[in-house]
Amino acid sequence: MFALIDGNSFYCSCERVFDPKLRRRPVIVLSNNDGCAVARTAEAKALGIKMGAPMFSIRDLCKREGVVVFSSNYTLYGDMSRRMNTVYQRFAPDIEIYSIDESFLDLTPVAPEHREELGRDLRTTVSTWTGVPTCVGIGPTKTLAKLANKIAKTTPQLGGVCDLTSDEAQHEWLPLVALEDTILVLVRSASMQNVFPPVVDWLVPSMDRSRRISQESDTSLATASDSSTPRD
Repeated sequence: MFALIDGNSFYCSCERVFDPKLRRRPVIVLSNNDGCAVARTAEAKALGIKMGAPMFSIRDLCKREGVVVFSSNYTLYGDMSRRMNTVYQRFAPDIEIYSIDESFLDLTPVAPEHREELGRDLRTTVSTWTGVPTCVGIGPTKTLAKLANKIAKTTPQLGGVCDLTSDEAQHEWLPLVALEDTILVLVRSASMQNVFPPVVDWLVPSMDRSRRISQESDTSLATASDSSTPRD
């Protein structure tokens, strides 16, 4: 049983920790050489700033809307990541760092009825001790924990914690995850064969439908191209 916890808009949240005046203001962090946006707060997303948007294309928007723009500071982000993982160790002895802002916790020793409560305590403690907001996804595999985390981020009524331990929870919440998000999670998962049958049963038909639409589109384009080709 696993929990995946990660920082919300992590780079931006790190910057906000040291400047409380930035709370509720749109903030973005740029990539190396200030090329493009690699982190955005919810306020920045609401302005239409996309992940990976080149800075030159959003410069006027940022000035007009008062978006606070930071160059990336990986020394700061790495230090905040270490602080967060120190907190995680108080909740679970077995931790796997997945990325700079994501870690898996082994919740096998935790009783099922206490897992969601632990997730909420974990979020509160991390926020109190580091100032970084987080979301927690819980599932019987790392893939389902990752999907649960995605659902927790995008479903406000869950309060930042989603538990996909039960079949009922999987059937209720998994259809809310966009197909492209599911595929990205599966691609990043080390062992796709560990995905539980309910996920496969839901995902495969969706992929088949997407594949059929793509094939039909390709056929139409090929036909149109063939009919428009000049002939001797």
